[in-house]
Amino acid sequence: MSDAMDMTARIRSSFDRQTMMTTLGAELVAVEPGAVTITAPILPGAQQQQGFAHAALTFAIGDSAAGYSALTTLPEGMEVVTSEMKIHLLAPGRGDLLVARGRVVKAGRRLVIVTADVYARQDGAETHIALLSGTMVPVTA
Repeated sequence: MSDAMDMTARIRSSFDRQTMMTTLGAELVAVEPGAVTITAPILPGAQQQQGFAHAALTFAIGDSAAGYSALTTLPEGMEVVTSEMKIHLLAPGRGDLLVARGRVVKAGRRLVIVTADVYARQDGAETHIALLSGTMVPVTA
């Protein structure tokens, strides 16, 4: 198996153990070195009082996309935990699906700096609804 396939399988295995992502209906849709994309439907149970995607859904998939992008830079036997994460909510989450695209800004030995952009998809068009930035800490699995 190639290194890229090993990395994808490792990320998918970790993602599949996240019961929160299962509860949200989230899917891991793309894994590349330093970048991960996760989607989640805007289900009735994940909406705020005005019918938009709740910020908690936006944060959850953005944090996971950023974290898994960090994990792509680490060797087998490692995991990451979020040390800090900031979110800028840019627009309401209107539509039927959120798309979170995480990426690594700088991968260090002790800290991995990450970002995630979250988009709401409505009628095939994407609206940028959030920008997350944060720090992941590598830990032994």
